[in-house]
Amino acid sequence: MESVRVQLQGKRIKAYGRIVAAATSSHPAFSASYTLVTDESGATKRLSMSVTLAERERQLSIARDEENMWLVQQHTGETSRAAYDGALDVDVIFSPFFNALPIRRTELYRRTETISVPVVYVRLPEVSVEPETLTYSSSPEGIKVHSPVAETTMTVDPDGFIVDYPGLAARI
Repeated sequence: MESVRVQLQGKRIKAYGRIVAAATSSHPAFSASYTLVTDESGATKRLSMSVTLAERERQLSIARDEENMWLVQQHTGETSRAAYDGALDVDVIFSPFFNALPIRRTELYRRTETISVPVVYVRLPEVSVEPETLTYSSSPEGIKVHSPVAETTMTVDPDGFIVDYPGLAARI
């Protein structure tokens, strides 16, 4: 389940959210809280995240600089700088909200088209970060997303935010 408080100023977004997941055969129970800030074009500038499991807590900080390079600071103390295939967005597994970032930034919700978007992909609960490419296809039925873990058609509101994400136990 995900809960997000969003502040908008044009295409700029400030978001404060929490993801809570019950234990399954593929992952332990965990919660993740995050703060996200985008720039005036809607591209991610900063993501700070804290992930809590029964036995530990991990932090992650991701920031994009003026050269479109990403600085990733892991819970291990490791820091890396990479281009992530030119990504302007971050996507977090278990989160419908993060799918709204490229949909809003590219205004895909206003037209029928298929786009491929490089992203900085965050896997939870292990808190790993890797480059990934997501594909979004818009149609009158909604926006279909193809990611490493899901393929579903989302319903999007007139502002480009996801209101229904079938297959994930979340409504935002």
